[in-house]
Amino acid sequence: MGYQQGLSGLSSASNDLDVIGNNIANANTIGFKQGAAVFADVYANSVATAVNNQIGLGSRLAAVQQQYSQGTITTTNQALDVAINGNGFFQMSNNGTLTYSRNGVFQLDNQGYITDTSGLKLMGYAASNGGVINTATTVPLQVPTTNIAPTATSVITGQFNLNAQDSLMLGAPSVAVTTTGSLATSGSTITNGAAGTNLDNYTINFTSPTTYTVTDTTTGVTGAAQTYSTGTAISLGTGQTVTLTGTPATGDSVAITPNPTTFNANSASTYNYPTSIQAYDSLGGTQTVDLYFAKTGVGAWTVYGGVAGGTISKIGTATFNSSGTLVSTTDATGAPTTTPLAFNFTIPTSDGSSTPQKLTFNIAGTTQFGGKDGTNNLTQDGFAAGQLTNFTVGTDGTLTGNYSNGKTQALGQVVLANFNNPNGLVDLGNNQYEATSASGVAQISAPGSTNHGTLQGGAVENSNVDLTSELVNLITAQRNYQANAQTIKTQQTVDQTLINL
Repeated sequence: MGYQQGLSGLSSASNDLDVIGNNIANANTIGFKQGAAVFADVYANSVATAVNNQIGLGSRLAAVQQQYSQGTITTTNQALDVAINGNGFFQMSNNGTLTYSRNGVFQLDNQGYITDTSGLKLMGYAASNGGVINTATTVPLQVPTTNIAPTATSVITGQFNLNAQDSLMLGAPSVAVTTTGSLATSGSTITNGAAGTNLDNYTINFTSPTTYTVTDTTTGVTGAAQTYSTGTAISLGTGQTVTLTGTPATGDSVAITPNPTTFNANSASTYNYPTSIQAYDSLGGTQTVDLYFAKTGVGAWTVYGGVAGGTISKIGTATFNSSGTLVSTTDATGAPTTTPLAFNFTIPTSDGSSTPQKLTFNIAGTTQFGGKDGTNNLTQDGFAAGQLTNFTVGTDGTLTGNYSNGKTQALGQVVLANFNNPNGLVDLGNNQYEATSASGVAQISAPGSTNHGTLQGGAVENSNVDLTSELVNLITAQRNYQANAQTIKTQQTVDQTLINL
């Protein structure tokens, strides 16, 4: 037993106390990884052939190993707080010098760069103005403050149900009397507005002053002879009547023809269902586009469109089969539409944007079922200019900006660096590490790829120090220190005994 062993033991115990004290001091340091003192025994070099009788010279501090176990993650709801869940380090730039950290408490500087509390810039992949991420190299991440440019509406998409039992857009049929007697008409009436026979032409022929027949000249079908009674309504098909008065002569005739309703956006009686949507021009200005559906035949609907308050024109016709499925569309001239089930039309603009503005109204998925007319879906692909309101960090590190116009866009992507030997990193303080030849080169990748961890935005990773264990370790280290001091004291007693001989 000698002083050398005791002194080395005191030094080792003191180092152990220092490491434990440092762990305890950083129990609340974000991203801190606790250390563990690793000791090695010390022996003198032997020149003898027999080594079984070697006596150790004590111990020394061999290394302080960082324990890179996962710390608990605490939610903060701060947009720029980011926690790493798994392997990896944030890559930081100190005026071009790269360092690495697990501390995910970030903020924006006066130029929009994402920095830590020491002013080091967070590195990552940049995004273009269109939100495309460039993974070629890492750069300091900067949150842009410019507005997102507007996009003009080009496609309006809508799915509707058009009531199969809606009335056809027809007025009371026109009646023309050809007579040599006193035959006259007192009017015609539509009794069933949805009846398809209302579109047919009819002729009433008098075979005598008291009998007549009704011929549907559209289909060529003539009904049985009937007895005429002045003032009594005569049925035409399944949805109309005409009333005649006076005395007819043999050979008199009455022609009845449909009377289509002229569309008028200001008159709800000229269409069955209206809807509208805001459309954006190339400058981000808005106009209300009004759209109208008018039933003009069995399974046939005429579609009108235009700017609210402006000219509303026919843009085409939609045709449904007997199952209520939309089967075809034609344009305003009656030709099949260029894009199936979609109408092309234009609207004027007056704010200096591109004019006329071309629009496509796609109604694929629209049905004609019995029930109320209604809109199931109505969207458009344009949007106004937008200002950045907030942003979030995804699990893959993508920094997504949310804009005042409701749009989102990638602003960049946070990367993670991993090392073959994290214990080879040099601790620089301020939660920063530096790569060395012992750690190996940084393996940069997006979070969630290969052996890189994922990120959690609005949260931080707490220190992984276990205070309970460290306090127990503190007691143990204290006992070790006292025991080594006792070694020196004992050696002193032995030496005093020898002196006193």
